[in-house]
Amino acid sequence: MPPSHSLTAAEAAAALNISLPTLYAYVSRGMLSSSPDAQGKHRLYDASEVRRLARRKEDGKRAGKVAQKVLDWGVPVLESSITLVADGRLLYRGHDAMELARTASLEDAAALLWECSARRIAEAPAVPFAAAQWSAWLKLWSDSAPLDRALVLLPAAAAQMPRVLALGRDAQLDTACAVMRLLAAAMISAAPSNEPLHKQLALAWNVRNRQQAGLLRAALVACADHELNASTFTVRCITSTGTHLFGAVAGGLAALAGPRHGGETVRIAALLDEASRAPDLDRYLANRLARHEHGAHGPVLPGFGHPLYPDGDPRARLLLRMLADCAPARSPLGEVQALARTVRDTTGAEPTVDFALAAIERVLGLPAGAAFTLFAVGRVVGWIAHAMEQTRDGRLIRPRARYIGEVEAAG
Repeated sequence: MPPSHSLTAAEAAAALNISLPTLYAYVSRGMLSSSPDAQGKHRLYDASEVRRLARRKEDGKRAGKVAQKVLDWGVPVLESSITLVADGRLLYRGHDAMELARTASLEDAAALLWECSARRIAEAPAVPFAAAQWSAWLKLWSDSAPLDRALVLLPAAAAQMPRVLALGRDAQLDTACAVMRLLAAAMISAAPSNEPLHKQLALAWNVRNRQQAGLLRAALVACADHELNASTFTVRCITSTGTHLFGAVAGGLAALAGPRHGGETVRIAALLDEASRAPDLDRYLANRLARHEHGAHGPVLPGFGHPLYPDGDPRARLLLRMLADCAPARSPLGEVQALARTVRDTTGAEPTVDFALAAIERVLGLPAGAAFTLFAVGRVVGWIAHAMEQTRDGRLIRPRARYIGEVEAAG
């Protein structure tokens, strides 16, 4: 019996829906590789390689029909072994992300996504420049919003770090840890620290309740990655040009800030505030939906309805359940739950992770913009994992455009 990760020729041909002669032709053309079995009588085929080729064949069959939709919730445009979104589940390297979020720290998730040990991350050296320099920068930008501060301080920090940090696996991990911690420090206006990031956020936001700090931890893990979203694709494109990690992450942060991505948390915060002051919630929502808020699939509100999760975003489900378990006695939790319930009854749309983050900010009384900070601090881990994978791939991401304009007639 061949090992579980290998296929016989007949099994590989069946998986690809081709004949054995065609399978052998694939090998001769370099499209597949094979190796001898223990007895040296037959050839074996790597199951993961066969699966990748099968997916490419299937995508190729569909390409002509869906080319115009590839970049809009269409077929995959890059191969990745980091995150899978399928059948209502989110998996980090094959592990259920929601199960991880129940107990794991962001550093644990980083170890999984970066394929290293949690100890390696915990013991990564401090950032290689003086703490006084960072303090001076923070003081200079103390009145800025967390996003603006991070977009300024990340490039400033990169300029202080020797470029040799971009070389080699150990140096790559040191740089990754530095970027992760510097981004968090810039967002919360604190000194970089090797303390678990959820504890750093809890301290900065004066969250003393252990269960509430656990909710911040779970939120970071739930936000760590989400396949090829706009910011992650941006990071991969920038990385493919050879730009260093600091530049790629700064680009991802800028993309995340858009109101149709992580910046949607600001719109949701406004929605929660307006809804809380509305004398009649049903009438308020009816007026909002009647005005202009319609998407490709019907009425929409910020924070509701995710195309990849028609039955509901599992990240929102987990975080809202945890929030209900640790909400302060006097909090707007009831208002948040009433809004989610009414939207569900009215439109059928379920809350997204963006809604859950905004709900955490509101119910726990966190500083304005804390929802976006949770998103960014968590997501940087996924950005780094994708940057590492893209670096290993080594190819420039350069898709072609389908020209639909006019062409001057040849003279």
